[in-house]
Amino acid sequence: MSVEAKVRSFIDLRAFAADAGVNDTGDYATARTALPLADGPCGVDLVALDGGRGSVTGLPGDEFVIVLEGSLRIGDTTLDAGRSAVIPMGVAFDWEAAPATRALAMRYAIETPAADAVVPIDEAAELTPSNPPLAELLVGPTPSCRNHTDYLSSDGVFICGTWDSTPYHRIAMRYRHHELMHLLDGSVTFTDETGASQTFSTGDVFLLEHAAQCAWDSQVHVKKVYAIWRPVVA
Repeated sequence: MSVEAKVRSFIDLRAFAADAGVNDTGDYATARTALPLADGPCGVDLVALDGGRGSVTGLPGDEFVIVLEGSLRIGDTTLDAGRSAVIPMGVAFDWEAAPATRALAMRYAIETPAADAVVPIDEAAELTPSNPPLAELLVGPTPSCRNHTDYLSSDGVFICGTWDSTPYHRIAMRYRHHELMHLLDGSVTFTDETGASQTFSTGDVFLLEHAAQCAWDSQVHVKKVYAIWRPVVA
């Protein structure tokens, strides 16, 4: 079945990283295995580095990176397991990896960066109130949601930061974006249009695909790091 034909849904990225064929013989920019997604300017790669160091003159787009195992230094920013950062398009950097380092990179092809240095995701940043889900989608009380944006691409399409919410249940909606989520606290259950369901908990990393139709059900407070690619709809 082609990527285009399959049902868009949620994807457990830790499971993808565990099962993917590993290419760990290159450098940060090339030691990669791509997650099968529909063609477009946004993609997700497993980056597998068995130690080593090197330099990258610049990536062809903005890139959110989160370390799953090991440790990765990117410029002056060191990411241990569970930590993340954004590398803006074209920024040159040195890198150094611990043995058996595994990371996920969500990349967005863009020609103009929004920053001139690596941007760490600040998980302790002060969060400010943000819009809750639409009332017509909610089952039960409206939650209190908060957000902090660490990086916004120059065209406003690629957004990375932290978000939290009180518990809520939302019926299925069609996602207008790819969203990579790393749960810092709590758990949430997603159910897609086929009835497939999975609960993700603290420490899990997963992707909601663009055009997926999924319901959200969180019975506890949830906090997450997110990387969103939301294409402009003409």
